[in-house]
Amino acid sequence: MKNIAVILSGCGVFDGTEIHEAVLSLLAIEQAGAKWHCFAPDIEKRHVLNHQTGEESGASRNVLEESARIARGEVRPLSALDVREFNALLLPGGFGVAKNLCDFAVNGTAMTVQEDVLAACKAFAEAEKPVGYLCISPILIPAIYGPGAKGTIGNDPETAAAFNTMGGEHIQCPVDDFVLDQSRRVLSTPAYMLASSVSEAAPGINKLVAKLVELG
Repeated sequence: MKNIAVILSGCGVFDGTEIHEAVLSLLAIEQAGAKWHCFAPDIEKRHVLNHQTGEESGASRNVLEESARIARGEVRPLSALDVREFNALLLPGGFGVAKNLCDFAVNGTAMTVQEDVLAACKAFAEAEKPVGYLCISPILIPAIYGPGAKGTIGNDPETAAAFNTMGGEHIQCPVDDFVLDQSRRVLSTPAYMLASSVSEAAPGINKLVAKLVELG
């Protein structure tokens, strides 16, 4: 049975992992006949938002502890991820990617990637193992794979332009499909960058995960 590592960025679309995307991803991995294992960096969240009002709460929360809410406690520190134990890697979206896994939300194209995230993603790239990026997480692709790496965040002009500015090659993609950079074994799908419901997000995620497991 293939093992798929999943990197989470907290819990909640506005300051962590997009929960619908995470659950759809875990379900799709199991339906493809593989096992999932969740990881998250053991760091503080950039900020904590009240998801009902959109306002900052002023609280301090840990990304690893918050990610455990999604994984039902089954989450390990990202620093413990060993690429040799896994066939593929998957990163769901949510603003936590742009705030906790990197600082794109603050610094745009001058962003830096959190050190554990960078190490894990580069390890999979160097091992030529497939990696799937959902929603906003493809913004990491140029930083991981370098110039010419292909990916999609759907069709948002500003984010697509940022992707290209950082050296990637953005490809427009409908919500129910995914983009495969064959030479780099990188997959991406818009998910909630375009979806307006769970049922709209599911087909693209399901297709991406099925291909990810196939390639792994």
